Amino acid sequence: MATTRFDAAEYLAEPEAQAEFLAARLEDGTADEIRSAINTIARARGMSELAKATGIRREQLYRALGEDGNPEFATILKVLRALGVTLTSTAAKTPTKHKGAKRTSRPDTLPKMAVAAARRRAERA
Repeated sequence: MATTRFDAAEYLAEPEAQAEFLAARLEDGTADEIRSAINTIARARGMSELAKATGIRREQLYRALGEDGNPEFATILKVLRALGVTLTSTAAKTPTKHKGAKRTSRPDTLPKMAVAAARRRAERA
């Protein structure tokens, strides 16, 4: 009896399933696991179509999202946008403290910073 290698891409035909798959990796996955999940979703959608949508050659996508890939964040954003995926953030239930991390702003200045960032985005549009 011949066996075939399992490929999750074959089971991720629906955008909702793809979003759940990626959300699970974003929640607690490593950078490699997140890159691998994006690769799986990209293959499920079709790498050629993704290449057209992103303007990135298919071979470059395979290389960037592949096992040894280390894509730039700009590439990840292009791919996610082409896949119709948006990134959102929520506060963690138990915040992780990083040694040596310095607080760069006070909580009362954060709304002002968000308004300024929204204005800059609107000016660019």
